[in-house]
Amino acid sequence: MNNEQININELSSIQLDALKEIANIGAGNAATAFSQLLEQRIDMSVPEANILPLSEVPEILGGAETLIAGILVKVAGDAPGKILFALEEKSAEKLTNMLLDEKLELDLKSKTDQIQDSTLEEIGNILTNSYLNALSRMTDFSLLPSVPALAYDMAGAILEVTFLQAGHIGDYALVVETEFLDGDEGIQGHFFFIPTPESLQKILDKLGVGKI
Repeated sequence: MNNEQININELSSIQLDALKEIANIGAGNAATAFSQLLEQRIDMSVPEANILPLSEVPEILGGAETLIAGILVKVAGDAPGKILFALEEKSAEKLTNMLLDEKLELDLKSKTDQIQDSTLEEIGNILTNSYLNALSRMTDFSLLPSVPALAYDMAGAILEVTFLQAGHIGDYALVVETEFLDGDEGIQGHFFFIPTPESLQKILDKLGVGKI
């Protein structure tokens, strides 16, 4: 085991590629799960995976004041951390309509209905479990997700509550762009994985890329 902890903003391209590969496998698992749920083919891809300072994360969601739906999951077990899946308002509306096979309007400024809330929570649950299952299989770690918590708020507020107040987590996030493909239409979301520094080092060591 490498005793020195690596900072998430210092990852080499090989280390970042290893984490992106887990994200790709997780996306494949999630696409299979969604396809089985809907009894129709749903494709997913991971066009981009990057390391960003948490202070810059709101900008990729349209700015700190952009209204988003955020699904937060805390991860316990051998590699603790946090996961947030974030969708801008229109993306959240398109995704819930695709899964519900309905045409409902989603207004994040007002209360949404219980069916839409449950659908978004289930999306977060499937994505998180798919990602963690892929990570667990590649590391043999026991990873225990919490029940998803759904929030509607400005991107800056959700990210502050989720990450910036968690001083032990660190100042950088692995940001995985996630795209759902429904026919010719792509629906974009962003998947954020914030491992503790200790968890990140353990994961990279298990993947065989622990040293830069």
